[in-house]
Amino acid sequence: MTWEQLGQMSREEIRDREVFPYLPLPHVNHPVGGMVFPQTEIKSLPRLERFDMDFDLPDWFLPEFPAAVFLTTRADLGDVSKGRVVTVDNYYELFNGILNPKQLEGLRLLVTQFPQQQFNATADRKTEKSDGMRGVACFDCHVNGHTSGAFHLVGDIRPQENRRRIETPSLRGVNIQRLFGSQRALKTVEDSTEFEQRAAYFDGDPVTATKKGLSILDRGSQVHDMAELEELLDFPPAPKLNVYGRLD
Repeated sequence: MTWEQLGQMSREEIRDREVFPYLPLPHVNHPVGGMVFPQTEIKSLPRLERFDMDFDLPDWFLPEFPAAVFLTTRADLGDVSKGRVVTVDNYYELFNGILNPKQLEGLRLLVTQFPQQQFNATADRKTEKSDGMRGVACFDCHVNGHTSGAFHLVGDIRPQENRRRIETPSLRGVNIQRLFGSQRALKTVEDSTEFEQRAAYFDGDPVTATKKGLSILDRGSQVHDMAELEELLDFPPAPKLNVYGRLD
């Protein structure tokens, strides 16, 4: 099949003959699943390296790392990350005076490690680093509120042989988003934040999650604080657009 032949076919014909050239990629270790991080990110955060598999896409296909951070409330500051990966060790230094105390607490929770299916303190964890035993942070996958290209096995599709990998989406612009999750079934940022922590972190298995140390977040305060911070994450500026959103 050539590109010229594809170009002469209708969409229905391409679908029915199953010749679309970009089928969903299988997980690099399908039965095991879980988060897999690119080597570029592992160089900054060694605790994310797994001993059972490696990331399989070359760096030039991946987003810029580390991603810039723009805030809807402080557009005048530009990239507030200053070219650094935001972690629990530097978030206060970078954002104190820019965020209010509630938003700072939301950011602290987003950069705090929590147990996850492959990154935890149990004997079946997939990391050798003791630091990785504490789990992963929300901002390990959504680096600086964006994405590093890290992926995992879709947790809400069954049966097993039909599951595919899903790349971590950016959190930029969630303040104007109305549906969340790979099934588009979650209605708010708070719902999505809570779901990720309770289900996606543990492949939707509550029994395993309990064994591995699931941390239940309080919906009324912690989840709300995290969601408020997420809703501040803005798209990069578009300097060629005027104030009316038209090309200058």
